[in-house]
Amino acid sequence: MSFFVAYHPAYIHSVPSTHRFPMEKYGLIHQQLQYEGILEEKEFLKPSLIDLKHVRQVHSEVYLNKLLSLSCSPREQRVSGFIHNNELIQRELRIMEGTRLCAEMVKNGGAALNIAGGTHHAFTDRGEGFCLLNDQAIAAKWLLDQHLFKRILIVDLDVHQGNGTAQIFRDVPEVFTFSMHGGANYPIHKEESDKDVHLEIFLDDKSYLNILKTELTAIVKSFNPDFIFYQCGVDILESDKLGKLKITQNGIRLRDEFVLNLARERNVPIVCSMGGGYSKDVRDIVNAHMHVFRLAHQLFS
Repeated sequence: MSFFVAYHPAYIHSVPSTHRFPMEKYGLIHQQLQYEGILEEKEFLKPSLIDLKHVRQVHSEVYLNKLLSLSCSPREQRVSGFIHNNELIQRELRIMEGTRLCAEMVKNGGAALNIAGGTHHAFTDRGEGFCLLNDQAIAAKWLLDQHLFKRILIVDLDVHQGNGTAQIFRDVPEVFTFSMHGGANYPIHKEESDKDVHLEIFLDDKSYLNILKTELTAIVKSFNPDFIFYQCGVDILESDKLGKLKITQNGIRLRDEFVLNLARERNVPIVCSMGGGYSKDVRDIVNAHMHVFRLAHQLFS
């Protein structure tokens, strides 16, 4: 089996009640995967808390200690999007392990998906935008430290720029960061990825997919990655409250199909983290996320 999914109840149960939506999507995706017969409960990867030595390879000791001791200032907590408590920090450490574990499971090929993660606004020394630690950065650094892969591509298709990821790997040539996001969207100040594509508002499926195929095909050809992380946020959806794009459910399905097929055709392992989604109806969010799970199951099982 070369298809894996990581999930733990703490992904939602440790979130303060004021932030349960849209975090409830994690539990609903977990249920939907079982309802559709894609996985049984016993088949999910159930991550423990990540070893802090892996976190320290990406995040500063000062910042990590502030998180663990709950000593971030009120302003720092507001910027992170959360009021901090011990359960929240433990949740974050479990999500980090979910993505790292996914990477370990597919080191010999295949696809693994973390139902949470995609915390691309977390910088080396601070959190932003509901991201305290950066899961894909930690997992990518772990792969490099273990000498398992030499050229890692991070494909970030959330509607918001992966600013934290860009900062973390700014001077790391072994990791190529590609972010395709709304140019007029959060964050106002954007970092410099290895490749940034700033999308115009109200972009439709056809235009979006043409840009993606052109840009990502060129990146893969020139960089020749041997491992891919895919941040597959669904806040590009036309119903999203924050997205400002006009991408349909079918557009998201075609997006995910293109990225997954690119990895499969080149026999490159891929790990997906879910990223954002803020449609008014949580069913729209879950339906949008489910495309990547169905496709990965079809292509890699």
